[in-house]
Formats: sequence, C-alpha cells, structure tokens
Amino acid sequence: MPDLEQALDALAGRVSSLREARTAYPADLAPTLDAALAELDTAAELLAEAREALQKAPKRPGGKKDGSQRELKLLRQVFRAFPVPVIVLDGGGVVRRINPETSQMLGSPDGYLVGRSFPLLVDVSRRAAFRSHLTAVLQTGQPSAFETRLAHQGRTHRVQLALTRLTMPGEPQQMVAAVALPVEVRLPEPGGRRPEQSDGALLMAAAKRQDLLAKMANLLLDEESLLRPVALPRATRLLAAQWADWVIADMVRGGLPHRSIVVAPKNQPLGELVRQVESADPGGSQVVTQVLERGSGVVQEMLDDETLLGFCAEGPLLTAMGAGSMLCVPIGTTDGVLTLVRTHDRQPFTLADLAVMQEVGLQLGLAVRAQTSFQSRSRAADALSASVAPRNLPDVPGYEAAAVYHPGSSVGAEFYDVFPVSGGWGFALGGAAGKGEEAASVSAMVRGGLRVLSVWESDPDLAMRKVNEALVTQGTGMFVMAVAGFVKGREIRLSSAGHHPAALLQADGGVRFASGGGVPLGIALEAETGVERLMLASGETLVLYSEGLISSRNERGEPYGEERLADVLGRCAGQSPSTVVKTVEADRHAFSGGQVWDEIVIFALRGV
Repeated sequence: MPDLEQALDALAGRVSSLREARTAYPADLAPTLDAALAELDTAAELLAEAREALQKAPKRPGGKKDGSQRELKLLRQVFRAFPVPVIVLDGGGVVRRINPETSQMLGSPDGYLVGRSFPLLVDVSRRAAFRSHLTAVLQTGQPSAFETRLAHQGRTHRVQLALTRLTMPGEPQQMVAAVALPVEVRLPEPGGRRPEQSDGALLMAAAKRQDLLAKMANLLLDEESLLRPVALPRATRLLAAQWADWVIADMVRGGLPHRSIVVAPKNQPLGELVRQVESADPGGSQVVTQVLERGSGVVQEMLDDETLLGFCAEGPLLTAMGAGSMLCVPIGTTDGVLTLVRTHDRQPFTLADLAVMQEVGLQLGLAVRAQTSFQSRSRAADALSASVAPRNLPDVPGYEAAAVYHPGSSVGAEFYDVFPVSGGWGFALGGAAGKGEEAASVSAMVRGGLRVLSVWESDPDLAMRKVNEALVTQGTGMFVMAVAGFVKGREIRLSSAGHHPAALLQADGGVRFASGGGVPLGIALEAETGVERLMLASGETLVLYSEGLISSRNERGEPYGEERLADVLGRCAGQSPSTVVKTVEADRHAFSGGQVWDEIVIFALRGV
C-alpha cells in the first residue's frame, strides 16, 4: 500500500512541524491546537482507509489477526507521536489511553493514569461542567472546548480542553478524545528526569519521613503528654504543618468512632466547611469503617470515589475539601482512625507515605493508651493518697498541730490522721510494710478502722488490738507498724505496734523519746503493743515520724537516724508545730541531697 505509506510519512512530517511550532511559539498555541485537531481527523481517515485495504487483501492463515495487529500498531504510532497532550476516555470519564505528552505535562509515569477517573484531575469548580460537556459530546457527536485547570502530582496547569467523540477499532463503546493544550507551558529540561524521580528528591523524601518519625516520637514521649490529654492534638497539628492539608482524628468510644479533632488548612477560615467536617459522622464513612474492620491503612494516590469520607450539606466531603489524595491509618489497633487529605495542587500520597503513617498511627495509639492508663493510675493514686492522709488537720482545743507528707517514688503506704474520740481527740500514724496499691489499701483500712473503733473505745490500745484482729482475719499477708494516741486534757495515752518511738521536745530544748515498742499489726491474732502515758505541758511538742525519715541516706550511705533528728528538734524549741515539721524536712532534704525513696511523714502536736 504505497499510497498509504506516503500519506503516513506526510502525516509524520506535519506532526513534527507542529511539535517544532509548539516549542518555538509557546505563547501562541491556538493555531497549533486547531491544526492538531485537523490532524486527528486526517489520522482517523487514514486508519479507515487502512482498515478497508486490509479487508480487501487476500485471506491467509492468521491474516485477520496480522491485519488487526498492524492496524493497532499504526494507531499507537500516531497516538504516541502526537505533539500535544491527548487522553482517550470512555463514557464514564475513565482514562483508557494516554500519550507521552500528557504524562510529561502532568508529571506522572507513563500509563499511571490508565484506569483512573479523569474528572478527578479537573478543578473542583469545573468538574460538574466537565461531566456535562463529556455527556453532550458522546450524545450529540459535536466537539466541545472550554478552559479549566488540571492538577496532579503537585503540578497545576491551566489548559484549553477540547473534547471530540471517536470510535476506536476493537472497542464496543464510543470514546472521547480529550486534547489538553496548556495555556501556560512549562517545558522540562532537554533529556532531564522529572524532579520527583531524581535520586536527590527520593533521598530528601526519605529523610523527611524519618524526621517526621523522630519529631513524633519526641512529642509523644514528652512527660506532659502523659499528664494531660495533649498527645492527640499535638500530633495532628504536627502532621497538618508538615504532611497534609486536612488532618482528622476519629476515636472509638463505646464501640463507635467519634470525630475528635479536625485540623484544617491554614488558609481555610474557621467557617461552615470546617464545622461541617467536624460534625460529620465518621460512622457513615466507608474508609473509616474499612480501616477499623481490617486494622490496616489505605492510601488513595488519586481519589476514585469522592464519597469515601461521607457527605456534608454541599455534597461529598472530599469534594468540598478539594481533595486530591487521601491516606487513612488505624490509631493503635482499635483505638481510632487517622485521616490525612491533600488537595489537588500538592504531591499525592504514596505507598511510602502509607508505611510511615502506619508507624505514626501505632505510636499515637500507644501514647493514647499510656495516657489513659497513666491518668487512671494517677486518679487511683490520688484516691489512695486521700485515703491515707487528711486534706486538713482539725483544730484540737488546747493544742496546735501540723504535719508534712512527702510521697515516695511509688504509691505509698504511710498514713496519718487526727480525729475526734469520746471526750477528746485522737491521732494515728503508721504504714504497711510494702509499696503499691495493695499496701496503700491495707494502710487505709487500718486508718479507717482506728477512726471507727475510737467512737466506742476510750483506750487507743483497745482500738489497736481490734484492728489487729480484723487485719489477721482478713488474711492480707501484710503487717503494719502503727502508733495511736488519745488526747484528753494534758494527758496523752499512746499505743505502739512496732512503730518508732515518739519524740518529746521540751520547752528548754531538751529532747527525749517515748518507749515505743510492740509488734506490728497483722502478724499474730493476739496483739503485742507498747502502752505509755505522757503529759504534754504548754510549750512542749510531741513529734511522730515515719520510717522513711529515719532511713533516708546521704551520698555515703549513712542513715539520717534518730540522733540527728534529736539535734534538729533541739534547735526548734519554742517554735510552732508547722515550723518544726518544715525544719526537720528541710534538714532531711539537705542530708539526702533531695533524694526521696520512701514516704516522709512528720506529725507535731504542741501544747498551748
């Protein structure tokens, strides 16, 4: 077919001339576009002649197949050589063919857009118009052209988009050829690689992902993230600043996802759209439900379905947000879903981004759970602390009282208390041997038991023995060192169960210690206590203290001890109880270099 071959050679020459014109006169592209459309008609006529000639050719084995292959080869050659971006779409707007000029303009690999919805590349404001033009061209066969903006892979182009209906060999349905002639042309460097494919760009992208992980780890490991519910807001703000335009966190409560945080683009006013995204029900989102059910993330490099995130008053949320790509990952395992959205004019999310965000979601889930666990334990610790130490000391007629309670490195077991008894007042101090919540609960039981029994018992020793009986019967396996005293007038009756002896600071600065003694509570059913009576004159101070004070050690390992305590108390003669306890604690603090291992309890009662 020499005539056809000559026609093809002439077509190739004219296409080459159009390419040169496009390069030489980028500011005046309208004539080039008109000529290109004319050449499309010429190519279609040549293909029709070729098909007719092939049909008339003598049949031979495999001839029909060979003819079809030659026809397709011819079509591909013309299509690939075309000097302007051309996209072949089916009736639904899905990309079926794309030539190299289009890939170069949009910055996507060859064939990347095949099978994807082309309207998603069109500016949101013109997307509905594009679909209407596409339908009209298919139904009427009349060409259509209009100006719009295409956005993909972080590139945006204003283009003159021309649509023409065509019938392709081997295709059961009619197609549409879309010619996109850029109004503003940005030509790549001759022989250069696309920036997003360069080794330097890939290296920078990898470094950026590692930097994000490092920043996220530092943010989530910050102590304040445990003390206060700030981990999730801080993490979403970090992602919005460096990684996405929209960041949404949906947390699961009561088995259902609830919208917790929405971070909008900085240039997005806090208006109706932001409020609609915040008020949207994540339970109606396909992608949120999918991520929660599967426990794995998804990435939409190019959104195929704009309804995935649900709807608002203006239609699909993703459409209103101007979404170009989206990424969703689980927070923890079943704690929630983190959704990131980028607009059309930004580089889309990739599988590498998905891998990084999966790790971020895992870290965020651990942080949220740690925060919840820590706050729960903190509340329990506060409740236990409140159960072993009064918030305020009551006024005891004829006396002044003060105390200091310094918690140790774990939930403590020391307690102290001042409470009314029949005809006077009572006080108690002690602690269970051990640490943690169980020891604290045992101490709270002893404190409460002494309070309750003192309503009926006029002798602290009888109350102490009954508490011991209850403790042994309960079978806690713990023993408690304690001291209790009842104050009536100037007389103080003491009962000691293995506790350190009380110190008596006299008005002249002399210090002597009570007898103390006894066996800790909870060891045997028959209690062995040390009983003593003291007279506390005006100006004298009775001081009780915990094991943590006496056993505090300095850098050489030496204990604080009762001798040092006596020396410090001797310098506090005539001072108020609050001054006494603060002076002792300050001295202990200086002695041990500020280190606290066990709880420090100091209680002082002064006659006035």
